Amino acid sequence: MKMRRTLYFVPLCLLLQAASSACLRAQSATHAADAAVLASLDRWKAAVVMGNQQSLVPFYASLPPARTQTAQGTSADPSAEPRFWSALAAQGISGFNPKVLEVLHPERGAVLLDLRVEFDLRTSSGVQSAVMSVAQVWADLGGEWRIVATQRGDIAANPARTLPQPSKPNTNLYPPPEKARSEIAAALALAAKDHKRVILVFGGNWCYDCHVLDATFHSKDIAPLVAANYHVVHINVGEEGDQNLDLANYYGIPLTTPPRVPSLAVLDSDGRLVFAQKQGEFDNSARFSPADVTAFLKKWAPPHQS
Repeated sequence: MKMRRTLYFVPLCLLLQAASSACLRAQSATHAADAAVLASLDRWKAAVVMGNQQSLVPFYASLPPARTQTAQGTSADPSAEPRFWSALAAQGISGFNPKVLEVLHPERGAVLLDLRVEFDLRTSSGVQSAVMSVAQVWADLGGEWRIVATQRGDIAANPARTLPQPSKPNTNLYPPPEKARSEIAAALALAAKDHKRVILVFGGNWCYDCHVLDATFHSKDIAPLVAANYHVVHINVGEEGDQNLDLANYYGIPLTTPPRVPSLAVLDSDGRLVFAQKQGEFDNSARFSPADVTAFLKKWAPPHQS
């Protein structure tokens, strides 16, 4: 579940070379905003762990009031989120870990965080691992960063995984969608020289299973197999799964709505399609193991490299 993103601040300096100094200033401001919001997120996390509703109230805007969207509807009560998170303390919350999957800038002075919030809850049958999808929009309100909008999914069971999970997901794992073609071309140029194959991984930074697959590709036992046989290209399908659909179709990847990602295609060094996933086989990292990933990589490795 993701917050809909309809506004994007794209500095004109990214398009005009003559404005390089302004671009650097804008990038510096963006980095500073990100750092400030992530520091605020750490303080918000500590307040949630404390379980004190009043300590959470200052994190949410009051004028205008912060809005919260859930499956039950939309609320303009700024105390809704402090009340929800503080109530978890009574359920014995522990191991609270909001993982940042993606950082976006919907407009100037605003930062959107895509979070996978993991925690344990005490139940009558013992401690249960839980997870939630949360999106928060933080805004600079007079020099103070406050949460102005939240979209929160329901609490769900956090399935056990045998694949390695990233402790800190790479929020830049997927480059902007418009870079897909140039990155494929660059990978194929390398493959033409070293006779490796190219893996296209369709997905997005908001996709936790995409981060798990990347962590697996970089794990101690599997990274050498990837490095010896493949160049990996991450193809961004966009926030709503509606980007690079022509590339997905060209390479035989049937992206649905919502998209079943990560979805993989394997290309030979000459660009010929060798394999394309049809059923979103890797879209749930709880369903497969390191042995499954290893078998996939060995099966589709170039013959002379395997």
